Amino acid sequence: MTDTSAPHTDPGLEGNEKIEAAILALQQEASQELLAHALTVLRRRMRENGQLILAVEPSAGKEQLALIQTPDGNLWWVAFTSFEEQNRGGGSVMSGFLADMDQLFPSAIPTDGIHGIILNPWNRTLMLDKTLLQIILGSN
Repeated sequence: MTDTSAPHTDPGLEGNEKIEAAILALQQEASQELLAHALTVLRRRMRENGQLILAVEPSAGKEQLALIQTPDGNLWWVAFTSFEEQNRGGGSVMSGFLADMDQLFPSAIPTDGIHGIILNPWNRTLMLDKTLLQIILGSN
């Protein structure tokens, strides 16, 4: 029987606390330098084979990637840096699966209908639009 009282950390998520710390610093003092730092941390985690928890929701008998619509009408894929961030979710229970950042980020760019990926929408939030994703990938 698995002990579910202790927070579970998957090896692919270890190190994502650096992302959360960089986002917190950016939230406390929004600047180009701190944004660049957060993107650098994301790029480093991606190159370390880091993973995110990608939220999914059931739809007509199959699962699809969860979307959040922001007040400006844009739709975003939802991803989390940790199980703790995922569980903060304002009463909505989402299932998820681990996704490699180096596959997730490039797959979001050509996807029509989404504006990008929103990390940790409930707390340490960072909205990665397609331009920021290209910067992380080094393709811009």
